[in-house]
Amino acid sequence: MYGLDLCRLESYVFKENNFVHELTIQFKPIILSSGMAAYTVFLSIAACLLFAQSTSVRNDAPCQPSKRNNGYTTFIRRHLPPGTPTSLDQNQWEKFIKSLGGCDRPTQSFLHPDELEKVQSVCTSRGGKMLKENLCISKQPFTFVTVRSTQGTCGIRSINKETKHLILGCEVLENQCVPVHFEGNPTDLKPSNNARDCQDPQTRSHASTFKMTPLWLFGFVFIFYGF
Repeated sequence: MYGLDLCRLESYVFKENNFVHELTIQFKPIILSSGMAAYTVFLSIAACLLFAQSTSVRNDAPCQPSKRNNGYTTFIRRHLPPGTPTSLDQNQWEKFIKSLGGCDRPTQSFLHPDELEKVQSVCTSRGGKMLKENLCISKQPFTFVTVRSTQGTCGIRSINKETKHLILGCEVLENQCVPVHFEGNPTDLKPSNNARDCQDPQTRSHASTFKMTPLWLFGFVFIFYGF
């Protein structure tokens, strides 16, 4: 018999779909044989991975109830703030980004506040198509400005005006499907004619579905054969 001290607080960090999940788990001291100890360690890790995946911040379909109560207000503050410069003047943009307190984000995209209603429509059947997970892509292209700056100092590296289809994370807050996330579109994706409209009635009427991913399959097999 070997003593296995698992009384420490262990912090596990997982990154999935650009979201970082951190779990802190406390184990109590147990005395196990060497074989059983190894099995218990692997079982604990598998359980933690499964739990982290099941609590992902991002929904698996558009227009599901949001897990972030401030998602919409954060989206507006970051991408349609009032006072957005209308020119590509570097000094104006540096001053503007500093006023937002956004020096910690090296890449930022800004839409014109006057287009708020049009942006919101991307999360409806009127203006968007389903893409993947909780993302919808706009039926029409938008023109926006992408600013790249030095993290921490707001020193401007580049200012580019782009015209692309918007890819937005769409979730339900206060019974309305609204944008909560701006997803980059580096490959200039366009909506598929075969894709369902965003906020499709079939999508709205179902809660998030369970998906048998390889990680879940591994966990079930490991637990089943372990016992």
